[in-house]
Amino acid sequence: MSQTKRFFIAQVGKTHGLHGDLKLHIHTDFPEQFKVGYSFQTNSGSLEILRVNLERGIICFKGYEGVDYAKKLTNTKIYASLEETKERCKLKEGEHFWFEIEGCFVEEEGVRLGKVSEMQRLADVNYMFIQTDAKLVEEGFSKTFLVPYIERYVVETNVEKQVVMTKDAKEILEAS
Repeated sequence: MSQTKRFFIAQVGKTHGLHGDLKLHIHTDFPEQFKVGYSFQTNSGSLEILRVNLERGIICFKGYEGVDYAKKLTNTKIYASLEETKERCKLKEGEHFWFEIEGCFVEEEGVRLGKVSEMQRLADVNYMFIQTDAKLVEEGFSKTFLVPYIERYVVETNVEKQVVMTKDAKEILEAS
């Protein structure tokens, strides 16, 4: 039986009040996936959301109403699969999940600069962490470089073709 890969999206904190509410520490750009009735895999087993208040960062799980039951879930990690994330999170036109961008080749003016190995957020800006193409490394360029994932540098992202077209990213590589 193949196991679905799951990604860490939130962690449960301390209890809040006497009715089983817990602090929710969200580690995803898609808090809207935390809705009443949705179930998630966690390191404490499958949990179904009974109530949630995203503005206050509070959550309660079915079967854990009451402070003594809820305490058992403190520090529980919550996970979602790629399929669950795609189903529950609606993107705007031109938006992409990080996991769709990771693995894409970065090209500029017909030259392959490298491959996105990871997306990172630094100071409210998303960056592509790029493994430089082997030919460019042989020419003396840095093995890795960062390019902000913003309109200034990203011309187009085509996840079907696994390519991110850039402008001025080669200048960043040359300066790295």
